[in-house]
Amino acid sequence: MQKTLNLFLLVLIFFSGCTQPNIINSPTGYNLAAPDVLKMPAPLNEISGIAFKDGSADTLFAEQDEDGRLFYFSPANITEQNTKFGKKGDYEDIAILKGNVIILRSDGTLFIMPLNNIHAEKVENVQEFQGILPVEEYEAMYADETSALLYILCKSCSTDKATKSITGHILKYDAGSAPVMQSNFEINTKEIADMAKENKVSFRPSALAKNKLSNDWYILSSVNKLLVITDAQWKVKQVFELDPALFNQPEGIAFDKAHNLYISNESGLMQNATVLKFIYNAGKK
Repeated sequence: MQKTLNLFLLVLIFFSGCTQPNIINSPTGYNLAAPDVLKMPAPLNEISGIAFKDGSADTLFAEQDEDGRLFYFSPANITEQNTKFGKKGDYEDIAILKGNVIILRSDGTLFIMPLNNIHAEKVENVQEFQGILPVEEYEAMYADETSALLYILCKSCSTDKATKSITGHILKYDAGSAPVMQSNFEINTKEIADMAKENKVSFRPSALAKNKLSNDWYILSSVNKLLVITDAQWKVKQVFELDPALFNQPEGIAFDKAHNLYISNESGLMQNATVLKFIYNAGKK
């Protein structure tokens, strides 16, 4: 009996020693389990989109989705400054393009203002553009400085309900004039479901950014707690589940010119809003 008990204990100890900790899968070059956590001040509890100008990490631009205020601050010293640009509304994402700040409202309305005017208490010369995008629900936008193109993804669009896809729009922007619709694209949600090992995924994009190192698109879905990576032609390459303990409500995404990845989270129950910084590590597979 004692020999049997001893053998059982040895087997138990062996298998206990072989137990591996939970591993969070991450994109090449990043560790989604180990960010630098930047806690946001109370005025940014509802932080939504984030952006850099030309990838410069000196200043992070952000907007929160209620008060029509634009915020800017150094990630190294979070003393936020802000300016009023519009009425209360559901503002979802922000981009910097051709010396202008562009803010996306959830109904597809775009607000454009000169970047050099944001240091006043209230921004003057804010242009409001309606009707360029179909009136649907949007949260994700990215601006490409080289091509002067705006990429905007539907969060929930009526045209997508009968298809296994998410629609995106590409707009051309010349400073001083209205953005012009140039073309559309689609992301196959069945590919996302297959990689997530789900029968079906009701994918709801909340933020969009391009990794210029790989030329891949990084797409967040706060509702699904997913990070989806596609190639330059929007074909799905990888899908990563996000840990809710870190990503309680991921609404913004951006890269700096050193290829570091930033993801913003709105505040949650007993939690500050955060910006999570994931340092790029060229040696990480």
